Amino acid sequence: MTNFQQGWGAGPSPRYDALAAPFRPIFARIREHAVARDLDHTLPDEEIGLLREARFTRLRLAPELGGQGASLPELFALLIELGAADPNVTNAVRAHFGFTEDVFNNDDEAWRALWIERIAAGQTIGSGYSEAGSSPLGGQSTTLREHDGRWIINGEKYYTTGSLFADWVHASATDEAGEERLVLVPTQAKGVTIIDDWDGFGQSLTASGTARFDNVVVDASSLKPQAPRFSYATGFYQLVHLATLAGIARAASIDLAQHVAGRKRVYARGNGLSAAGDPQVLQVVGRVRNAAYAAGAITLKAAEALQRAHDAKFDTSLDEEARTLAFDLSELEVSQSVTAVTDLVLNATTILFDALGASAAKRSHGLDRHWRNARTISSHNPRIYHDRNVGLYAVSGVIDRSRPGVGVPTEEQLAQAAASRNDR
Repeated sequence: MTNFQQGWGAGPSPRYDALAAPFRPIFARIREHAVARDLDHTLPDEEIGLLREARFTRLRLAPELGGQGASLPELFALLIELGAADPNVTNAVRAHFGFTEDVFNNDDEAWRALWIERIAAGQTIGSGYSEAGSSPLGGQSTTLREHDGRWIINGEKYYTTGSLFADWVHASATDEAGEERLVLVPTQAKGVTIIDDWDGFGQSLTASGTARFDNVVVDASSLKPQAPRFSYATGFYQLVHLATLAGIARAASIDLAQHVAGRKRVYARGNGLSAAGDPQVLQVVGRVRNAAYAAGAITLKAAEALQRAHDAKFDTSLDEEARTLAFDLSELEVSQSVTAVTDLVLNATTILFDALGASAAKRSHGLDRHWRNARTISSHNPRIYHDRNVGLYAVSGVIDRSRPGVGVPTEEQLAQAAASRNDR
């Protein structure tokens, strides 16, 4: 069935269902054993392999490169569907799609061509930015040094989501000049150790644990020419989380409906001869599905803003101020979506139990995984900072693009922003 026929609304483009059709049987296969994997802590190596074989990881590449030329709204719509199958898998490919955007936006033609070729060949990328411990915000204890014409990386990363399944780790390190560098580290290189030691109560199959680099030699072509990530990176990575949450809500609504439809036992205080005929139970089912619908719609609306930011990068008719505005407003739209989607999904994955009896708490049903996964995802990049930035813009017209915790803009910056806003 099409997206529309399933009641989730029309896809983000006229061709969306044709684009999604080859992947939907794979999504169904991934979903089939999602509960068993969660219970047994079985990492989704096979499932990610299926996506790779189906060229899902090449979605954004042009057709002549073996991709589908997917737009950002199309990509995020597919990530919602994948999240409904298993949000662990969506999170595991987050870094890969983010790196693909980085490649598209890089101004070094030779480096861009090299990595597009590797992605087109089916190679995938995991994350290696964060570090545990007391490193200062934005600082890196991981080092990158040049020795006898070779580059050597040493250090330890955490939250290395997807790297255990990938060919490369996209890692950050500090060079001899104290500058941040980004480098691609082969996961099979000598001195690389990746450990599945992430012990979160949710998203437990993303392999978001430790990666160690012990005198790992990397080729100069693996060093990214410019350290900054693509201009709409913050919004992109956050929106993958929102797509994952929307997928979780969709899976929760489907599971709930199936459990209610098959439930035989009723309560003395009930309003029907079956759970499926009880209007109060149906109300709960409706509320959960409503939340899933709204979360998906909000996510795809924000994806349109990211597409505008992407297009602005390559629009030669725009000046730098217009490009910056497109980037900033895309960040704002994503931030405006974070708490709304989070609240919808956390509430939906809680109230679903109101429509069922105590048997719904059986671990074998796996209904608790929806809340656990949603709570874990929504703990990334705390929403309080998104709310603060949205409030700051609403009051002063300033979009704070600093990292959370760095501080708010100065009075002079506020005054300049207000003047600019009045000019517009």
